[in-house]
Amino acid sequence: MKRLPILYAILAALCYGISAPVARLLLEDLSPTFMAALLYLGAGLGMLIVSLLQRKKSEVREAKLTKKELPLVFAMIALDIAAPILLMLGLTMATPATVSLLNNFEIVVTALVALLAFREAVGRRMWIAIGVITLSGLLLSVEDFTSLRVSAGAVFVLLACLCWGIENNCTSRLSLKNPLHIVVIKGLGSGSGALLIALLVGGVSGRFAYIAAALLLGVVAYGLSIYFYILAQRNLGAARTGAYYALAPFIGVGLSFALFREQPTLFFWIALALMLLGAYLAAFERHKHAHAHEALTHEHRHSHNDGHHNHVHDAPAPGEHSHMHVHEALTHNHAHLPDLHHGHSH
Repeated sequence: MKRLPILYAILAALCYGISAPVARLLLEDLSPTFMAALLYLGAGLGMLIVSLLQRKKSEVREAKLTKKELPLVFAMIALDIAAPILLMLGLTMATPATVSLLNNFEIVVTALVALLAFREAVGRRMWIAIGVITLSGLLLSVEDFTSLRVSAGAVFVLLACLCWGIENNCTSRLSLKNPLHIVVIKGLGSGSGALLIALLVGGVSGRFAYIAAALLLGVVAYGLSIYFYILAQRNLGAARTGAYYALAPFIGVGLSFALFREQPTLFFWIALALMLLGAYLAAFERHKHAHAHEALTHEHRHSHNDGHHNHVHDAPAPGEHSHMHVHEALTHNHAHLPDLHHGHSH
């Protein structure tokens, strides 16, 4: 329905997909808490440089964060401190390919939180996708089916997915604001918190080359990935952005097989097939019906060719721009996604 946001979601997945196998290599010299801190600090510092460079060139103003969004910002930072630490702990106990696939459970949590907490529309096809992905996650989580022993590494990864699923919805509420600023705040705030934890537990150590590599991985796998993810969320909503983002684990699986020569089990292949089916069902759900827009006043970057921004300017406003504007009440019928202009109930 909107190709550019879908492209942003896929780019986010490509950037993040490399993180699990590469991070596993770096964990040979870095502690999980220090590694988590470096990944987010790299993201924050990298995007801060991009933001400073863009400020000189860009003529389009983005909406700024306000005091009203502070609770969401603090929740986002706290969850982003916990999630990567849990993921790095999981990586020390499970294979990178398994961890990559388990990351898809983030789709399930994101969709459920979007539905239950933020009333984002989730159709029958999405529910089937959630069920299939959940089943796949269960297959990957059980280490021994004869005694039903749960893998400790899988549990840590699933807890990380829980944190990120909740955090994705917090970020989705902020997606109309400047995405670069959000990434910088997420990166520096979460990275500083994780670094403090690493200092308290004595986990700050490692060779310079590994530290530099972790920071660079953070720029790509967390900084650029989160930036593209936020751009996608503006138009796709939290649940569907997560569905396209499901490409990331499969990239991680392929890279893991190439780097570590892993020998996957039969259950792994079954889980892989289920993940692919679930990701497909979630990504290609279509949603169209007559719906009403209530009157709304807010600020964000927009243009006047999308059918929802029909206000008049005293002077012509070509292309994209940002300012406080009013949406009049409107009822129409078209294919749409649960972006922040389509949060109606069903």
